[in-house]
Amino acid sequence: MRIERHWSQEQLAEMSGLSIRTIQRIETGENAGLESLKSLAAVFEVTLVDSDKNKEQEEIEKGEKYLKDLKGFYKLLAIAGLSLSPIVILAIVNSEMLIVLFFMGITWAIIFGVNARETFDLFGEKWKNKVLDKKFKKD
Repeated sequence: MRIERHWSQEQLAEMSGLSIRTIQRIETGENAGLESLKSLAAVFEVTLVDSDKNKEQEEIEKGEKYLKDLKGFYKLLAIAGLSLSPIVILAIVNSEMLIVLFFMGITWAIIFGVNARETFDLFGEKWKNKVLDKKFKKD
């Protein structure tokens, strides 16, 4: 939540009244005390129960979306294989069909590239969070 808001650890520590070291420990997964969690919940304007439920629901939705996108990618792969098979056979028999195979291959490569970018989240949330973390993390 800190990174989503583009806050540094120092800013969060100041707003919550916690030490920077406490923020760092919590972010690395160490156990946090109830008072520390209450302070952070107040800063982020969430309740402790809501935070866990919202995060769990978000993870479930992300997983379902990923599986749906992955199924779509494999369907696209099957359609490409089926549509290119006759062209490959014709290109083997008649070399004049190589140009058609070439352009169809380029078209499918573009379609796969766009679809893979969305399906596998290339330059997506994980990448964005990693870049922002590097930029604003001051350990």
